[in-house]
Amino acid sequence: MELIPDVKQCWYAIHVKFRHEFKVLDRLTGTGVEAFLPIVERLSRWKDRKKLVAFPLFPGYMFVRITTSYESILSVLKTKGVVRFLGMVPGEPEPVADDQIIRLQRLVESKEELDPYPYLKEGQRVRIKKGPLAGMEGILVERAGKHLLVLSVDILRQGVSLKIEASEVERL
Repeated sequence: MELIPDVKQCWYAIHVKFRHEFKVLDRLTGTGVEAFLPIVERLSRWKDRKKLVAFPLFPGYMFVRITTSYESILSVLKTKGVVRFLGMVPGEPEPVADDQIIRLQRLVESKEELDPYPYLKEGQRVRIKKGPLAGMEGILVERAGKHLLVLSVDILRQGVSLKIEASEVERL
């Protein structure tokens, strides 16, 4: 009896075509690939009715668990609707830590109300996305658990801060 070497599987993030997440999930699982699409349910309202609708938590992205072999990576990339693997080095997918996927799965399974939250760092330049201050740019600061947008007037060497929700801004 020949021993088969232990092949390690890792989670990877993939970018998929916009609004194709559920189709790609079906295609991947249909070919035997372990895939995870974090889904949240939200109440959608139309003129005549209300209905709970499933939405991807991260639109355009999902996760696959595969070996690091060229064949595994290629089979995922050949799946209709898959755009690319995410990674810092071009051409090399970057594994996602197992504990991050496990925590994400537990959050989704909890059925708590989840909302995407922008990945922002203190000191980062950001822009307000909507509302009367849309387009305004500044530096994100966190103070006492609250986010502040600091606008600087360079010539005066002065600034002013505005309390904001992180979901209202985008990175520059």
